[in-house]
Amino acid sequence: MTNLTVWKLDTAAGAASVLARLPDLQKQHLLKLVDAAVVSWPVGAKKPRTQQAVELVRLGALDGAFWGMLFGMIFFVPLLGMALGGALGALSGSFKDYGINDEFIKDCRAQVTEGTSALFLLTQDEVGDRVREALKEVKMDLIQSNLSSEQEASLRQHFSA
Repeated sequence: MTNLTVWKLDTAAGAASVLARLPDLQKQHLLKLVDAAVVSWPVGAKKPRTQQAVELVRLGALDGAFWGMLFGMIFFVPLLGMALGGALGALSGSFKDYGINDEFIKDCRAQVTEGTSALFLLTQDEVGDRVREALKEVKMDLIQSNLSSEQEASLRQHFSA
């Protein structure tokens, strides 16, 4: 099963530093990194920066168009106003097919603010306990996931402690 998770980190560089550690976890067969992207919002910047992790993942399951549309919906739509309302409404509806609903978008938009970052991950075959152990010193908050309620509660409890 493929999991989409979004992790918030308290610094603008935090998500990139965690992403840099994931290939090592993949080599240890603790997870399979399908695709990833980073949103960072440095202090003083007017808007966040986005980066797809193509070089780390190599031909991930999703392309830049998906990440670009998703990040546009989450972070840049408020800047565009109502000009694109109808088209964005249709696009938002199509994301629901993938488990990305308006609540997901609102949660991400509300929590990723200036001075923070977020790591968007598509993973498979995670060995959750060992991944958590490998990243135990990193303070990360789970914003959203398509995991079961029990799995999500376990992740929130571990990484929020």
